[in-house]
Amino acid sequence: MLHPRIQEVTERVILRSKATRDAYMARINYAKSQTRVRAGLGCGNLAHVMAACSKDEKDLLKDDIQPNLAIINSYNDMLSAHVPYKDYPDLIKNIAKKYNSTAQVAGGVPAMCDGVTQGRDGMELSLFSRDVIAMSTAISLSHDVFDGVFCLGVCDKIVPGLLIGALSFGHLPTMFLPAGPMQSGLPNKEKARVRQQFAQGKVGREELLAAESASYHSAGTCTFYGTANSNQMLMEIMGLHLPGSSFVNPYTDLREGLTAHAVQTMLEQLIDSKNAPCLAEVISEKTIINGLVGLLATGGSTNHAIHLVAIAKAAGVELTWKDMSDLSEVVPLLARIYPNGHADVNHFQAAGGMGYLMRELRSAGFLHNDVKTILGEGLDAYTTEPMIASDSSLIMTTEQGPAKIKWVDCPADSLDPEVLRSVSDAFSPQGGLQLLTGNLGQAVIKVSAVAKEHQVVTAPAKVFDSQSGLQAAFARGELETDFIAVIKEQGPKAKGMPELHKLTPIMASQQDKGFKVAIVTDGRMSGASGKVPAAIHLAPEAIEGGVIAKIREGDLITLDAPNGSLIVHVGEAELAAREAQFSVQTNTFGTGRELFAGFRNTVSSADLGASAFGLIYPENK
Repeated sequence: MLHPRIQEVTERVILRSKATRDAYMARINYAKSQTRVRAGLGCGNLAHVMAACSKDEKDLLKDDIQPNLAIINSYNDMLSAHVPYKDYPDLIKNIAKKYNSTAQVAGGVPAMCDGVTQGRDGMELSLFSRDVIAMSTAISLSHDVFDGVFCLGVCDKIVPGLLIGALSFGHLPTMFLPAGPMQSGLPNKEKARVRQQFAQGKVGREELLAAESASYHSAGTCTFYGTANSNQMLMEIMGLHLPGSSFVNPYTDLREGLTAHAVQTMLEQLIDSKNAPCLAEVISEKTIINGLVGLLATGGSTNHAIHLVAIAKAAGVELTWKDMSDLSEVVPLLARIYPNGHADVNHFQAAGGMGYLMRELRSAGFLHNDVKTILGEGLDAYTTEPMIASDSSLIMTTEQGPAKIKWVDCPADSLDPEVLRSVSDAFSPQGGLQLLTGNLGQAVIKVSAVAKEHQVVTAPAKVFDSQSGLQAAFARGELETDFIAVIKEQGPKAKGMPELHKLTPIMASQQDKGFKVAIVTDGRMSGASGKVPAAIHLAPEAIEGGVIAKIREGDLITLDAPNGSLIVHVGEAELAAREAQFSVQTNTFGTGRELFAGFRNTVSSADLGASAFGLIYPENK
């Protein structure tokens, strides 16, 4: 039986979205009803499609009988998570060839790393890169000569951008192919300790760099449970990955075998049944609720309070922060992965991984089972885990191709209850995300990593217009007190909503000294939000008339996570009389920021997805 709250929230999302979803699906159904595009191409058009292809590929493309698959690739060789994608196109093409089909790299999308741009001007382009990726995906597919799509992406904005863009071509079957996390390096607890020591001046840059390099040390996704790995969880629980494939390490036989199996699966569906589930059928209101439940149950990235809203809009679904908060009240926290614990995603995978998690959630009524996935109807397959087939007759040699894969039941019990637990033994009866409302507006807070004694803070405000301002105040010794750091003018319209990770070590060190501290900002803290309470994504933002711009030094603020309130203790009349204060130092030039003026002018508020384009389908046109 479905949990009553899951049913309630789902029904209101479906009702709220009826007009927009119907309009979106009408467009998809129209696209599905059209003649295959390649059949209608002029000779000049088709010649361009296949100019660089081999003779065999040209023959297949001319005949317009066998599938032609699009590859949208985020490969670059600077960022560890995307390095493994270098070899994926050749593997996909080789599998397609065995099925007498073709595959082409339709386009590439940018992949920037928030870990590189933290505290730097480039971070102001980070959130906007999601919409650039969405548009790049649409441009790549706009040649309209494909029968299926493979999206190759891992990290923070790349996966949401790929999905938003692909939903404009939702009539096509679409799969996401993960690259997997790097092997475990320096334990996360030790990494956090060195960061705090550096912030306190107890160790130097050399020691800090050594610790960071021991943490981020090889190809693959960073192993902490930030936005990148939350993306992978989402793609699997929403049915866009093969079961159990999200957290398999790169350059292993299992990883290569899973990639090959995904290609085989799509081609068999397209060739044999002609009825491969299209992306629009997979991404439904119920699928989005499933994704949100997974996010809450694992204490995933707060970035998805923004991304899920934008993804839903792209599919004609209207999702709100209230929906998220209401679900968080009942969805239990089943995983503790850094920064919500000390383990990393490799430990999560070893403890039982996604198969165990999804079986637990479904059995307890927290997941919709009547959904479509890339494999068809229902989630049965997603309660299993992949293995290399042990039967020697099923294992292919290197010359023959990737190893064959089989799926087995996931463990009956968690293999590490410090990392992954059952619903009956949850770490917390509630999820990790809370909506905060009050006279400051609305914000979200990730509470899964915040100890209960720190979830309510009342303290005077210290107001800054940048995280560097807070760093300077710390260096001057001005933060040896209870305070709430107010970091304003960081919203989408002001600065593109940069992540403010530089705040975490300083605020954590002050909290460890016994001071009551918290953060309030219209910027982001992301999946690395840690043990310090942080009210983030505040809307309306300062530059749009948000009350945060009227907060003065010393104003008393209460952040009350358990009761969902965020209040500045200033009378209504006085607040109304105050003028908003803005920094004169805001710089929108340099590091490419001048190119994004149009984005800053049109971007929606964080609670509406912080999107530079509407993606709402109010009527069927």
